[in-house]
Amino acid sequence: KRPKKKKKAGTSESAVGTKVSLSRGVRGFTDSYVRYGQTEPPSLPVASLFVDREFPPGEVQSYHSRVTTEEHRAMDRMQQDLWSKMRHASEVHRQVRSYAQSFIEPGIKLADMCERIEGMNRRLVEERGLQAGIGFPTGCSINHVAAHYTPNPGDDVTLGYGDVMSVDFGTQIDGRIVDCAWTVAFDPKFDSLLEAVREATDTGLRTAGIDVRLCDVGEAIQETMESYELDLGGQTFPVRCVRNLNGHSMGPYQIHGGKSVPIVKGGDATKMEEGEIYAIETFGSTGRAHVVEDLECSHYMKNFHAPHVPLRMPRAKKLLAHINKTFGTLAFCRRWLERDDGGSSAVNGPTGAKQEKYLGALKNLCDVGIVNPCPPLCDVKGSYVAQYEHTILLRPTCKEVVSRGDDY
Repeated sequence: KRPKKKKKAGTSESAVGTKVSLSRGVRGFTDSYVRYGQTEPPSLPVASLFVDREFPPGEVQSYHSRVTTEEHRAMDRMQQDLWSKMRHASEVHRQVRSYAQSFIEPGIKLADMCERIEGMNRRLVEERGLQAGIGFPTGCSINHVAAHYTPNPGDDVTLGYGDVMSVDFGTQIDGRIVDCAWTVAFDPKFDSLLEAVREATDTGLRTAGIDVRLCDVGEAIQETMESYELDLGGQTFPVRCVRNLNGHSMGPYQIHGGKSVPIVKGGDATKMEEGEIYAIETFGSTGRAHVVEDLECSHYMKNFHAPHVPLRMPRAKKLLAHINKTFGTLAFCRRWLERDDGGSSAVNGPTGAKQEKYLGALKNLCDVGIVNPCPPLCDVKGSYVAQYEHTILLRPTCKEVVSRGDDY
């Protein structure tokens, strides 16, 4: 196994607080947000803590071979409004995930966990429908499930001591999404798996940059990830990159913006460009390192380039109108449709928007290509998959890991 590297600093402030996470895989204190005057547990909107709207920047990294000119600095200043929105969403994400790290423990019901995370996300971002809110449903994929799992209504799955769970959620301001994830484990035997994936993500962040080929990022990630191995029950498993999962560029109200960042070598030679925003995420597996769609679907998202299709089913028309009004092209889940507010009290009011008998209509919207179903992505049963992810801004003067925190 490769030697441990020096731990990275988080955001510019030193770590403060008194409470540590109940799980492994993260550092720092879960109440570190008190440095900004936040309550414990959090109750104040993040914007109210920064009255001048000077939100904390993320981790700034230099480009490897780019000379910054006055023109670059001027272009950077012209986009301060965008950087501010991303930093605002990132600070919300940091505080929400710190709160989550304080209560996620064995025995928790995943549906309850998601409701608490999403409720805090709505509160701290001051949810205002499409203007500000949740970027996508809370993913809580366990063990061989790598991504796109969130409990559907009636799902009573609980988290166990021997489980490995990735927690993936987003925050958005004016459609600018911060996409960030970490992995929860309690048993020390999984430490090498979590370290491999965390270090691989950090390698991807260091490698990424303006004019860097996407395939070069993937090759660097794979070299780091696959230098680790894991001991389970006296058997040694190599940690391997899940070869058909990728990072991705992001656009306004568009979680997958068109470019994919591979996590293995031999991918696309397209270059990253100035001004782009990326989610750099890696997945490490003890299994076959290839995922397939399986299990009941919970995540859905309106096709960003949805065709105009005449709908004959009245319920489908009604559901599409609700999706357009409440979620637009942001991802949603069945739990949200069955809330009393239909997914957003800011848009629909606190009651009266719960969707009834909608499954046939939802299937119709998927069948005609207006809505994309996003089923859980699974490796072979018995394997374990971990994930770490950060959002990065390719600013003209530097790259900013805007979602970086004291925790990872």
